[in-house]
Amino acid sequence: MTTRTMDDSKISNEKIETHQNTDPATDPADGVVSDATGDSGSEGAASSLGVLEGDYLRLKTERDQLVDRLARLQAEFDNSRKREARERAEFRDYAVSGAVEQFLPVLDNFELALKSTGSAEQLRTGVELIVKQMEEALKNLNVQAVETVGTAFDPRVHEALDSVEDAALPDQQVFSEVRRGYKIKERLLRPALVRVVSNPKQKEA
Repeated sequence: MTTRTMDDSKISNEKIETHQNTDPATDPADGVVSDATGDSGSEGAASSLGVLEGDYLRLKTERDQLVDRLARLQAEFDNSRKREARERAEFRDYAVSGAVEQFLPVLDNFELALKSTGSAEQLRTGVELIVKQMEEALKNLNVQAVETVGTAFDPRVHEALDSVEDAALPDQQVFSEVRRGYKIKERLLRPALVRVVSNPKQKEA
């Protein structure tokens, strides 16, 4: 009985020693595994950071390029708008100068007429010549007079001042012109001011 008890005690002590020697903190195998796991995680994190940093730099470069391109396009647009406004102003000035040039001789003749000491008939003849000269200048600018007397009243180009009753003329025909109207090709500059025929017989029919 005593011998068995001593053997059991010896076995128990060996188990305790074996347990102490296999402590995870001092076990070489466990230490290797633990170190390997830690290195793998650090390498993965570093790799992810490298990828994110590369993407950031790439996106930053693309953004800077887009901002630079937008700035250049904005500058080109502003320059184009200024150039267009300048060209439009120059064209307008050129068109005005062309029109003024046509009327300078007319103005010269008016000044000569004012300085004239001739008779009233001579002055009238001179004014008639000036009017013809002005009509020629308008013609050169593609300005045409609106047809009036003898044509049918057209509210698109005529403005009725009043009506004149006349049974011998067609109803709604232009009887006389009070103020001449003008147009450039098909564009109306101002309507002609006219008197219109009123034929009661045609209205009753």
